[in-house]
Amino acid sequence: MKRLLSTMIFAALIAGTSGTAIAQQSDKQKDSVKQTAKDVGTDTKKAAKATGKAVKKTTKKVVNKAAQETKKGSEKIEDKTDSKK
Repeated sequence: MKRLLSTMIFAALIAGTSGTAIAQQSDKQKDSVKQTAKDVGTDTKKAAKATGKAVKKTTKKVVNKAAQETKKGSEKIEDKTDSKK
């Protein structure tokens, strides 16, 4: 009888501690999910900044090239009109 009682107490203690371990593991998983979400947000922010910088740089190149070509074209027209005088 003593052995049965001690076995039951031992089983109850094991069951109680495993419940606590599962609850702690669940909290760790929640923290892990939160951290993963933060990491994803940070990576997205970095990617958006990099994309914005690339777009800005490319736009600037295109605008400058268009201005150069416009200037070149206007100089040709100016040369043609000046030579007719």
